[in-house]
Amino acid sequence: MELENIILEAKLKIDKKNIFFKEPMKKHTTFKIGGEAEVLIKIEKEEELKEILKFTNIKNIKTTIIGNGSNLLVSDKGIKGIVILNRIENIKIERKKEIIEVVVGSGTKMGKLAHTLLREEIEGFEELSGIPGTVGGAIFMNAGAHGKEIKDIVKNVKCIDYEGKGYEFLPEQLEFGYRTSKFKNKKYIITEITLILKKGNKEEIKSKMDTYKQYRIEKQPIEYPSAGSTFKRGEDFITAKLIDDAGLKGYEIGGAKVSTKHCGFIINTGDATSEDVIKLTEHIKKEIKNKFNKDIELEIEVIK
Repeated sequence: MELENIILEAKLKIDKKNIFFKEPMKKHTTFKIGGEAEVLIKIEKEEELKEILKFTNIKNIKTTIIGNGSNLLVSDKGIKGIVILNRIENIKIERKKEIIEVVVGSGTKMGKLAHTLLREEIEGFEELSGIPGTVGGAIFMNAGAHGKEIKDIVKNVKCIDYEGKGYEFLPEQLEFGYRTSKFKNKKYIITEITLILKKGNKEEIKSKMDTYKQYRIEKQPIEYPSAGSTFKRGEDFITAKLIDDAGLKGYEIGGAKVSTKHCGFIINTGDATSEDVIKLTEHIKKEIKNKFNKDIELEIEVIK
């Protein structure tokens, strides 16, 4: 029996408008690349997530969790099984004596959180305000910008495993590192995050956010679809500089191209395929190894 029929017969307690069959993943990634998800289900509550996991466990169906798709490259062949699109969005603010605790649903977009904090005159998030993912995605990869990482402001993270059992982890348990965390093993699904911030001045917060926004406009190719920074920084080198020094600025394969504005970004010029991007990343890796004897790693997540 096809998965579509299995889903329809299951009568999941999910609004039918949030269940999609043969859904193009290019609609759900900032790269605008990717084949079809066999089934995509948008969830807005933790209870919905648990129900789907219970169902997929019983039926032994492959499950993939995504947020804003801002750090993903999806295969041209698409994704088998069920893709869960996390839209668990909520923001609760608890003001205490010297600190402010902000409890955030993992599917909340970073930009939405940043503007809420600006309105509430809460500082400490400005450097991260331009990151184009969800808060859960930021925790997953310990996202950072302008010298700050999200690990710097985390109090705790709530999650569930694929059996639906709940957990709460403190920062020292989260194995944060450069663009990595405990969640990279994909044994847990992040549901809620508590951040520690403090009272600030609205004008100063906005000024910082505007400065960081202008930096992105001037330095990053945000006018093109991409998955953000393609490669990780090296321990003793800046990967984007090596790519530039190797003469690869503007190099392209198919519709995938090394940005001429920032060599750390591979952009989709309009009709790039996942295969184009993979071939280009492999070419870059090979050239950097040959010319500088450096091994570079992808920062983006590849889903096949």
